[in-house]
Amino acid sequence: MQPLPVDALLPQVLETLRRVSHNLVIQAPPGAGKTTRVPAALLDESLALEGEVWVLEPRRMAARMAARRVAEERGERLGELVGYQVRFEDVSGARTRLRFLTEGVLTRRLLSDPQLGSVSAVVLDEFHERHLQADLALALLRRLQRTTRPELRIVAMSATLEAAPVAEYLGGCPSLRSEGRRFEVEIEHLAREDERPLAAQVERAVRRLLSENLEGDVLVFLPGAAEIRRAHEACAPLADEFELLILPLHGELPAAEQDRAVRPAERRKIILSTNVAETSVTIEGVTVVVDSGLARVAGHSLWSGLPTLDVARISRASAAQRAGRAGRTRPGRCLRLYTAQDFNARPEYDAPEILRADLAEPALELHAAGVKDLARFDWFDAPPPSALDAADKLLRKLGALDREGALTSTGQRMLRFPLHPRLARLLVEAERRGVGRAACLVAALVGERDIRAGSRLSLDARERRAANARATSPSDLLELSDLFDEAERLRFAPDALRRLGLDAGAVRAVERVRRQLQRIIERGATKDTRGAKLSSSLSSSQETELLISILAGYPDRVARRRVSTERGESAGAELLLAGGGAASLAAESVVRDARFLVAVEAGERRETGRGKGGRGRGETLVRLASAIAPEWLLDLFTESIEETTETNWNATSERVEVVRRMVYEGLVLEEWRANEASGADMPEVSSVLAEAALAAGLEAFTERERYERFLARVEFMARAFPEAGFPSLSEEDVRACLVRLCEGRRSFSELREAVGAGELLELLRGRLSGEQSRLLSKMAPERLTLARGRQVRVNYEREKPPWVASRLQDFFGMREGLRVAGGRVAVVLHLLAPNGRPVQLTTDLAGFWERHYPQVRRELSRRYPRHAWPENPLQESPR
Repeated sequence: MQPLPVDALLPQVLETLRRVSHNLVIQAPPGAGKTTRVPAALLDESLALEGEVWVLEPRRMAARMAARRVAEERGERLGELVGYQVRFEDVSGARTRLRFLTEGVLTRRLLSDPQLGSVSAVVLDEFHERHLQADLALALLRRLQRTTRPELRIVAMSATLEAAPVAEYLGGCPSLRSEGRRFEVEIEHLAREDERPLAAQVERAVRRLLSENLEGDVLVFLPGAAEIRRAHEACAPLADEFELLILPLHGELPAAEQDRAVRPAERRKIILSTNVAETSVTIEGVTVVVDSGLARVAGHSLWSGLPTLDVARISRASAAQRAGRAGRTRPGRCLRLYTAQDFNARPEYDAPEILRADLAEPALELHAAGVKDLARFDWFDAPPPSALDAADKLLRKLGALDREGALTSTGQRMLRFPLHPRLARLLVEAERRGVGRAACLVAALVGERDIRAGSRLSLDARERRAANARATSPSDLLELSDLFDEAERLRFAPDALRRLGLDAGAVRAVERVRRQLQRIIERGATKDTRGAKLSSSLSSSQETELLISILAGYPDRVARRRVSTERGESAGAELLLAGGGAASLAAESVVRDARFLVAVEAGERRETGRGKGGRGRGETLVRLASAIAPEWLLDLFTESIEETTETNWNATSERVEVVRRMVYEGLVLEEWRANEASGADMPEVSSVLAEAALAAGLEAFTERERYERFLARVEFMARAFPEAGFPSLSEEDVRACLVRLCEGRRSFSELREAVGAGELLELLRGRLSGEQSRLLSKMAPERLTLARGRQVRVNYEREKPPWVASRLQDFFGMREGLRVAGGRVAVVLHLLAPNGRPVQLTTDLAGFWERHYPQVRRELSRRYPRHAWPENPLQESPR
């Protein structure tokens, strides 16, 4: 067995764990051998004689490769003494005592075996990556160690880890460091920023390195699988020219293709890899690294509840990890596709995933482990309170938690599935509705990468895509299921998959996950819950049940089309999302006719620019959608449905309109205008009408003098009869009565009719007492009768005496003038000539007849000879 640098540290590791502390932090640079040698030493030492050693790896590929390397070094067959377990794959047996696991598997094992009775030591490898599940595993292990398993050993290992915080969290445990075997790595940065596409930059860098006759394989770090495909196409001519192999390496590849990339080959290799190659076991033969400085980082938007996928700059620690790959076995070289200034401006470490990720899955697991208050849980790094609140809110929405935060029976059933709570809820609902097996394919299609191939499509596949661009369906997931079913009928033959435009690796992954989920379903199935085998065999009613089950997993992703589109015009369709916000439906979606849908796969994808500041633009795009009917929401989420009533003023029709809506999480499901307001609506209707009436002004409903005359009469009575206590009415009282008049009405026309009928004046009169109202009618009459029976209107004005106006002849035969207020107040008489102009204003009619009438008679008789002008107006009456 080849000696490795960490071998010299192993005696001290074992001695520390045996005599000093049950916890330990180990720092060792890349290539030191910590991943394979430390767990094997724990297994061989008496520390593990009575239990297993579990090793947590950040990725499936790392777990598989490390287990295989240890088994080879020990001359064992993989799956015997040494094994591994990742999601949906368990290569171990009854003899297995050294088990490499992915981090999420440990959490699930803690739920099924809270004491980890068979485990004596747990090693957290590459802890510096700070994956969410690694943080959760550390916290749960420490909680177990502090309570019922004090003898449990915990070892945290990393190449770039800041040891002090972890050691302090583990009770102030010791920290050991291995210097490792260091070969010189020459690092080169760009002199200035390169604005060309990334694939072109990679091709130029690799060509330059090859032209310098460098020996060994080239490892290129790229953000994701899409960038790997583009770089592969750009570098294909180089492979022909220099007789090289170009091999992709990322976590979604089948194990055989991953092995091909990392194992020695007869020809030199260009390995195009994501950051999975940063921390796995040594890749033999690599002497040159080309580092793009980028990685695709998953995140979570708290405002929308949607996942994000950003291309971001890696930290200086990750850059050092990547460069170290070139110096594992001999001196190497690293070419960074960014400037030294860019490198120096980067953070030292990557931000822990727990600070930016969706916490729904760990929150469910913690609740299942008996943690009721997640904020008080002893985290290594506490997540943002807003993220914890969002996770609990989603779990309650999914029905996994009750109002008090306790796990429900639905939540218990969800834990059977090693999936995100959304997909687990989908399966639980599908089981209940008898379509559980069909839902397994849907969950696998959502949970794994897209089975549709990328850039290179056969002619048949292109024609199929073109036909799909014109097709319509209630769900993109049903379309994908049909596509998968067709591939299965063709036995997943490579030629058939190419014709269908499917990615063979993705199809295999979906098939593997589907079978695993179906086994879980079958173990818990009853006669009543066994559903159809595949979606293609579903009846119409079963298809509806499956679509309802999809909704159950995405209650917060309900959307409504902003504008209905015609068939075949789905590109750019705008959607309104429940809870607020908007999104666009992808052009390739076949959900073209549905008014309501759920956004099954939607994300805010931001591409970070390579320039200073990394500016990028984000957009919420729904890639996979599934139609729903509003009544399904009523069935599943009754408590989230509310009926609202909105009253609006229509200035054109001068009428209050009542709009009723059925709303789900702020999203309008149904809207209609009510012709008549109900009793419950009338106060709001009256209020809106009153607001509009006051804004229009009193003149819109009645002549101002009508109510001003009444106010003046009341003011006159207050002066004439102070002892009666008449109130001081103003225009504000009139406005208040107008508001009162709006009660039970909804339009200006109704108001005008009521005002015209005297209802406004009646309301004003209602502000007087009964006695005051009687006095007003008697003592401040609106009309008075003259000698010949003619009635005249009495005019009342504020702070002025009352007055009447009529022709002079109407007063013939009257010795005295008029009086009101029971004789207390004389009325001012406006004596008018035949032309309507006053010839005299007086309260002393007798004095007028005696002193002024003779002169007035001479003047008026000349101007109006046809009128009678008797010498004695008290005896004569006009003709």
